[in-house]
Amino acid sequence: LFPPAVRGSEGLYMVNGPPSFTESKAFQRDSGKNCKAVAFSKDGSLFAWCNGEKVNVVNVTRAELLHSFDLPKTVCFEFSPENNVLATWQAYTTAKDGTAGVPNLQLHDLRTGKCLKSFIQKKMQNWCPCWADDESICARNVNNEVHFFENNNFSTIANKLHLQKVSDFVLSPGAQPTKVAVYVPGSKGAPSFVRLYQYPNFGGPQSALANKSFFKADKVTMLWNKKVTAVLVVASTEVDKSGASYYGEQSLHYVGAGGESAVVQLPKNGPIYDVAWSPSSVEFCAVYGFMPAKATVFNLKCDPVFDFGTGPRNALYYSPQGHILVLAGFGNLRGQMEVWDVKNYRLISKPVASDSTYLGWCPDGEHVVTATCAPRLRVGNGYKVWHYTGSLLHCHQVPAEQEVWQVLWQPFPDGVFPERPVRYQAVPSELPSAQPRPAQAYRPPALRHKPATTSKLHEDEPPQNMKPQLGGCDKPLNKTALKNQRKHEAKKAAKQEAKADAQQGPAQPKAPQNALQNTVPATTTGDPEVDKKIKNLKKKLKAIEQLKEQAAAGKQLEKNQVEKIQKEAALLKELEDLELGV
Repeated sequence: LFPPAVRGSEGLYMVNGPPSFTESKAFQRDSGKNCKAVAFSKDGSLFAWCNGEKVNVVNVTRAELLHSFDLPKTVCFEFSPENNVLATWQAYTTAKDGTAGVPNLQLHDLRTGKCLKSFIQKKMQNWCPCWADDESICARNVNNEVHFFENNNFSTIANKLHLQKVSDFVLSPGAQPTKVAVYVPGSKGAPSFVRLYQYPNFGGPQSALANKSFFKADKVTMLWNKKVTAVLVVASTEVDKSGASYYGEQSLHYVGAGGESAVVQLPKNGPIYDVAWSPSSVEFCAVYGFMPAKATVFNLKCDPVFDFGTGPRNALYYSPQGHILVLAGFGNLRGQMEVWDVKNYRLISKPVASDSTYLGWCPDGEHVVTATCAPRLRVGNGYKVWHYTGSLLHCHQVPAEQEVWQVLWQPFPDGVFPERPVRYQAVPSELPSAQPRPAQAYRPPALRHKPATTSKLHEDEPPQNMKPQLGGCDKPLNKTALKNQRKHEAKKAAKQEAKADAQQGPAQPKAPQNALQNTVPATTTGDPEVDKKIKNLKKKLKAIEQLKEQAAAGKQLEKNQVEKIQKEAALLKELEDLELGV
């Protein structure tokens, strides 16, 4: 069941899934050293690869060669959702005399093997046409327009979506009617925007289901949830003008198919490393913030539900059934993983897959594969299969002179593997889970014979449940709640002090603790209404100061917050008039 395919310098082969992990005899190894690309169909029944000579398509279950296309320079290909079409892409080349090259994007009928249509597609980015899950619609971006074809009839364009300059689009998953999310980058001071449409209603802005505009976006990533109720938009810039981050600036937006939209407020500044919808479609998770990064689950109102605290992580992976979540730190991090039970928000295991560049869930929701692949890392290439309870079940490392380029599980249709009860006890394994030895901090010679002192650059934040708790109030408060409680207590104490002063008779008036800078100590006018107005004006001006500080720190303000700042001069004038009238 579910064999992983492994592509590398020693050729292409398949491995039987757990528990045997032996090389599959059903798929004959291709020992060519030039295997450029591989792909499974969405349901896992078909498998294609290019060995530098031909593109071969086999039926995995019957181990039968279905087609062999003479396309030696193919570098990308993809199956349509119902396995009717294979799309292939080769690098675009022009003739030596500068004339236009031949079409390099081909769509092949997998029943007959004939080429249905050829297009010129110069860029590799977004090269593949997008299909609805039932293949009733196929769309591709052509010269900043989206062209739609129906029922795999590529001879006529059934519909076009015209906007200023459509840079990217995503079709919704699932059944009809299909919805389309489109992104148009901003220009000449105008904001970028994402709009949602329902196919084929494209008649101007009024026909859009939802619209979200924002500044600071050079590119976006759009993610539909499975139930097609909302899209998450990660907007990012190439450069952070404030200089705070090497990765540019990112912001996360929520756009609902019903027209609602919001900016997702992330409690920690820094890059957004990864965002993913839960397969349940009712919540999503984000990993964000300067290291050590935070990870938080949000509901559809964009309110935090559970905070996983801080840790060395930059990626997240939900199991296909959505009952388990893996938080991991790969790439320039050490490969530490945290496996969480999503329903109970309980930590299951903390395995370590050092030097990993890839993680993939097995369709059964029980196993994961981690791999170290070239060209990201050219040493120590290989792959490991784990059980989510932290047990290492299989480890394959290639010799030093060889490389692994890609590892991927055979997919299966949704529902084939139902959700199983979560286990916390590690499953038995013959392999030890190799825990890397913790690196010793450097100590200068003069301190080596003295007792070690522990000091941390960052205080780790523990996980905490953000859902409002019913019942008793003896639960531990989070930082924000604690801060608000202290403010409330301070206000209460100040009121009691003021009452005591009033009973003792007139005394020298105290300057309020939260008085604005550069203002004279507060005095009473004798008119309670005027005093109240002055107090409210000072409160508003303090809020404006805080908003200005947030804007200076690079936070994106909402429209109503910007309008507040614009009113500052008028409020200062009003305050001055009231105080001069004393």
